[in-house]
Amino acid sequence: MANGFGSLYVGASAIQSQQNALNVVANNLSNVNTKGYVRQQVLFADRNYTSFASADISAQRLGLGVDIGDVVHARDVFLDKAYRSESGRQAFYATSYDAITEVETLLQETQGVAFKEALADLHQAFAEYAKDPSDAVNQNLVMQKSSLFVSRVSNLNQGLQDYQLTINKKISDDVKRINELGEKISKLNLQIQRIEAAGVETAMDLRDTRDLCIDELSKLAKVSFKEDSDGVIKVQLEDVEFVTETRCNQMALHEDLSNGFQTPYWPQLSDTGNDVYTEVFNTKNASAENNTDVGEVKALLLARGDHHANYLDIEGLSSQQYDKGLANSIMENNEAELDKLYHTIITQINDVLCPNKTAGEIYGASLAAPITGTTADGKTIQINENTKILDEASCSVGSDGKIPPQELFTRIGCDRYTQVQVNIDGEDKTLYVYNEEDPQDLSKCYTIEYTKINPALVEDESLLAHKTQNGAVDYDLGAKLETIWNDADYTINPSDTTPCTFTDFYVKWIGNVGTTGSVYSTTASSLEATRDTIDNNRQMVVGVSSDEELTNMIKYQQAYNAASRYINVVSTMIDYLLQSL
Repeated sequence: MANGFGSLYVGASAIQSQQNALNVVANNLSNVNTKGYVRQQVLFADRNYTSFASADISAQRLGLGVDIGDVVHARDVFLDKAYRSESGRQAFYATSYDAITEVETLLQETQGVAFKEALADLHQAFAEYAKDPSDAVNQNLVMQKSSLFVSRVSNLNQGLQDYQLTINKKISDDVKRINELGEKISKLNLQIQRIEAAGVETAMDLRDTRDLCIDELSKLAKVSFKEDSDGVIKVQLEDVEFVTETRCNQMALHEDLSNGFQTPYWPQLSDTGNDVYTEVFNTKNASAENNTDVGEVKALLLARGDHHANYLDIEGLSSQQYDKGLANSIMENNEAELDKLYHTIITQINDVLCPNKTAGEIYGASLAAPITGTTADGKTIQINENTKILDEASCSVGSDGKIPPQELFTRIGCDRYTQVQVNIDGEDKTLYVYNEEDPQDLSKCYTIEYTKINPALVEDESLLAHKTQNGAVDYDLGAKLETIWNDADYTINPSDTTPCTFTDFYVKWIGNVGTTGSVYSTTASSLEATRDTIDNNRQMVVGVSSDEELTNMIKYQQAYNAASRYINVVSTMIDYLLQSL
């Protein structure tokens, strides 16, 4: 049993411990709304016992009172890991949904000024033109609606490209933020290690800040982490060492000078002198099966793609190549499908106004062997049986009666035909050789960016082909132009090989956009619910409950008061004993 003065020490230890416990409660309450703060819990323990005598049965021991054994910094590593995993996946699909929503906004399907109206107006214009191609009103209507169609398509395509640049800026900002978080974690590692090195103090506030940084980092990219015995957290980002014991391996951005697109890469793993870059994010295998559908930045890179796409990106692809490549980029895929729709429409119209055939179809055996022709500027050109030339016998003419007739949509980089002088079977002839589209020079392709309404027709609408070469109104031409809108000969992409009309093409395109958006929205919402559920469970462990803390405060206050009364009683007893002696 403790002596009188020893009892005072016991009471004093109780007062001191309860005061410290009240300080912990006060700290919790003051940080109840602090983001990332983890509540602290007091664990009491016995102070050391002193042995002062021995007996036959047991040792005589003197207790020194109570002490705070530990202040627990409560976290659940399993909930932390689950939360960060689901947060990254939710951010991936939410970001993808934002991109598809932008496409829907540009199409204006829900605002009443849908892109399909421009398509319908163009169709209606050619339907009126088919009734009487020679009518100036119908010619004017075709020119007007064609101009509006080109303008509408160009604006839509420009909107898609502008949003790619917006995504590009977001990627740059996110990479900057990732690097900032990495540097902050690295500095916090050193500070925590310095404070905890003596094994006396725990750097709780610094640990809270570091955990909050990792939470934010997990939203931006796929991360994994491990804490060593010194309190240092090592972070891997996309399976590469990002934060080590001593430093942060920051990522950098490589810019494509042709379009300004920036791509994150690891400087420490790249050979920039030889233009070799190790990219941070592998966008080729993003899928739930591989657990690689994680992080906002990867979703942004996928949605943006690496270039401004056109119809050439779709042509020649197999279904498998398309599904693993272009189909995964929201902006590139929609740019390519829009350009394919545009390319198909304008080339079909041009081919009716200026019909082509192969030279072999027109001259047969006379072109069994290639022949050499001469252009107006003196250059030579080889012509064989597969060379496309104007089918003069089948073409209509405009008010000037000239051959070749004017095409409605022209390429910026070249004319439709090159006039060539040749000698076939001993007879001099003039051929109009079709200038094929050149994938290596987009200005020579019928793409959205490199075509325009024929300036000659803008100046004089009557030059639009509308009569036969003998001067009669060519109603067959009007019928052919009307027919191309009803032919079901077109496919939207390599994965959908069912032939469709232009109208069906647009319906399928909009349907695919809507379906993709629905999938992303549903997945993002589901993952958000899962993430929030995990976070709620995590907050039950780390969060501060004001009701619980107030209960603890009352408990510690009562214990403090009890210890105080205990000291008063012991003090009175000692005083009485001293006075009695």
